[in-house]
Amino acid sequence: MVRIASTTGVISLVVLSAAAALAAAPETPRPQDSREDRKSEGDAAKEGRRFEPFKVESVTSSGTVTIAGRPIAYQAIAGTLIVHPKGWDDVPRDPNAEKGGSAGGDDGAEARNPTAEASVFYVAYFASGGGPRPVTFFYNGGPGSSTMWLHMGAFGPRRIVTATDVHTPAAPYSVVNNSFSLLDATDLVFIDAPGTGFSRIAGKDKEKAFFGVDGDAYAFAEFISQFLSKHARWNSPKYLFGESYGTPRSAVVVNQLEADRSIDLNGVILLSQILNFDLSPDRPTGNPGIDLPYQTVLPSYAAAAWYHHKLPGEHQSLDALLKEVEQFAMGDYARALAAGSELSASERAAIGEKLHQYTGLPVDYILKADLRIDGGEFRQNLQSDGGMTTGRLDSRFSGPDIDPLSQRADYDPQSTALSSAYVSALNDYVRKELHYGEGRNFKPRIQTFRTWNFAHQQPGQGESPFSARQGTNVMPDLANAMKLNPNLKVQLNAGYFDLATPFYQGVYEMHHLPIPQSLQANIEYRFYESGHMVYAKDQSLRQLHDNVADFIRRTSNAAEPSRQGLR
Repeated sequence: MVRIASTTGVISLVVLSAAAALAAAPETPRPQDSREDRKSEGDAAKEGRRFEPFKVESVTSSGTVTIAGRPIAYQAIAGTLIVHPKGWDDVPRDPNAEKGGSAGGDDGAEARNPTAEASVFYVAYFASGGGPRPVTFFYNGGPGSSTMWLHMGAFGPRRIVTATDVHTPAAPYSVVNNSFSLLDATDLVFIDAPGTGFSRIAGKDKEKAFFGVDGDAYAFAEFISQFLSKHARWNSPKYLFGESYGTPRSAVVVNQLEADRSIDLNGVILLSQILNFDLSPDRPTGNPGIDLPYQTVLPSYAAAAWYHHKLPGEHQSLDALLKEVEQFAMGDYARALAAGSELSASERAAIGEKLHQYTGLPVDYILKADLRIDGGEFRQNLQSDGGMTTGRLDSRFSGPDIDPLSQRADYDPQSTALSSAYVSALNDYVRKELHYGEGRNFKPRIQTFRTWNFAHQQPGQGESPFSARQGTNVMPDLANAMKLNPNLKVQLNAGYFDLATPFYQGVYEMHHLPIPQSLQANIEYRFYESGHMVYAKDQSLRQLHDNVADFIRRTSNAAEPSRQGLR
């Protein structure tokens, strides 16, 4: 397997005249605080129409970001679009039909419209310059996370500065010009999932409508379609960029766009990927007989133990170590796990010793765990001799044990180390510079994961899908999109120190997509000495920017689109 050393994340020019910037914008700018009027609840009731709780909004501002020494002027639009769930019809409603509750005939069809709707918040950055610039849609995952991570940490024009592997000190935080913003290669659209950030949901069965694999993906596909119309971007090269749960979202969304809306995309960029939830290292003990999660996470265990100097032997380099562990994981270790109770005592002892060499965990603990150690157990025990818990999203981070006797880690030190900085930076930036959010509460994350509907209707699947998280697999969706559009290119970005979505898990998924061998050439891989949020390390963010910008330039079907109008 070929690796390109770099870093990933999800998550953050000579100033042109104001007239030139506005003239080059994709649409005529609206007034600074432009809102589409809606009838009040009282007026709607008088007219016999359903009250619509949300309104389309937009606030326009401008700014400049310097990338590689080149100032780039941009127009920023912070606003909302209204998204309805699947089955909603935009034909005007007949109030008489609604009062009568008719379910039949054309006149009564409107009464069956679902009442749930979402006000989806976004921030779009359009660089000044001519030509059909690419446009990329960004989102984080969770599910239940806003997109402040990619916005303020990776590719937006302003970036929060945080510590690499320790808890970032409390405010004041430093927000700086983001010299690694992707605005030099593409226009940017950061989207908060329904219910997160400044996005909101309302109406009957609103959670059921939007909090699930398929409902969520439909909402994003609908948002993208509306955005292309509102901002006249139908003929622009188009990309999806999803991080973490944003990667299965991308797989479903790209297939919906291709199959249901006839919208071909140029590329899909995946950061910290999980497409098959059976491969998650979180609690695979609940899925006995499925041993692949223990195999695909093992290289990430080795990377974490290497970083914290817990390996008993010497290794020439991290890259050489990982190649060695990958071969063991898919070879001797795989055969030992497959043998189950038939594994001999001597073979069991040999595998236990080898796992000790690659994880740093005691042999007796490994044997007691039946050679199978999940992510939470590893994080609790790797640095237990010092009373420290290892990070999940980024194993370079450590924090004091909450309970030294816990079987699994009680929290994620990486998440607690960075969250305050990101929340503060986003709230300050969006209100002061984008002039949005007065009187509104920004929700960095919402609690949806345990109630999320993981049932998923795969392409061509006729029967009802399962509802459990285990068994959710969107690999067929990405594969179907690649077959419908054989020109679709995919870039996988992954960090070695990610214990939430291990890098080798993503590699395994890509090598097992149900696609013709010829389409494997459409997939490229980029790896980084970083964690889940690859961009949390400056060097890795630089590499991530360069890799993604290069990918967009190679696949946008336009000659140097990012340089047009910037000389």
